Amino acid sequence: MTDFADFNRIEGATLNKLREIGAATIAGALSKQAGIRNPHLVGLTPFNPGATACGQAVTLQFMPKREDLHWGDEYAAAPERELHRRAIMACQPGDIIVVDARGSMSSGVFGEMMLTSFQAQGGKGVVIDGCIRDFPEVQQLDLGLWLRGVTPNFHTQTDIFPHAVNVPIACAGCFVAPGDIIVADDDGAVVLPLALAEEMAEAASAKAEWEVFSRMKLEEGGRLDKYYPLNDEAQKEYEAWLRKGSTPQPDAY
Repeated sequence: MTDFADFNRIEGATLNKLREIGAATIAGALSKQAGIRNPHLVGLTPFNPGATACGQAVTLQFMPKREDLHWGDEYAAAPERELHRRAIMACQPGDIIVVDARGSMSSGVFGEMMLTSFQAQGGKGVVIDGCIRDFPEVQQLDLGLWLRGVTPNFHTQTDIFPHAVNVPIACAGCFVAPGDIIVADDDGAVVLPLALAEEMAEAASAKAEWEVFSRMKLEEGGRLDKYYPLNDEAQKEYEAWLRKGSTPQPDAY
């Protein structure tokens, strides 16, 4: 349960489609169809290679520490100030927690215990403009991790403190609102505005489908300038291929 205002939820089928399509295709569709030039959370490295995640963002914002607003002991603060824990508890199954930790390389936003709880609640991914701690244990969890790095320090040990949950944040150079869609894989993490989720799922699916045909023709030695992108002649071949029942399968994306 959470005492934070929730956001509009979208269908799991849409999230699954976006995850199958992948970060690169989503980024391209956002640029071409919606004019969003760079949805990539730049500098966040996949720390569990091979992991994929697609879910709605629960956001956590850190700010520079000021001692009258937050003191240093991790658990001595009043409960209402322990916002890193409240952010975890705000998550629902399928969510991705997205943190503006100001790019700090010395503060571990979450550790093993916090992220064990997050996974048990059904959390799918962790996207942090900053670091986690307890990495040897955390990497054993079934979570996607997109981070700047790792550190042995706990989150308020240095010069930042958690300030707000489920507010718009700046994460790795991108605006992220609560409920926005994060699509992340080994190419990195991209942010998809919630209002564009359905539109982009359809647009990106269409591109992912014709790319199956394009890849097949290129593997056969077809000309690059004909088959990627499809020119008019290749488009007719693709449509004929579809009419024969050669429908692209999701695992081909």
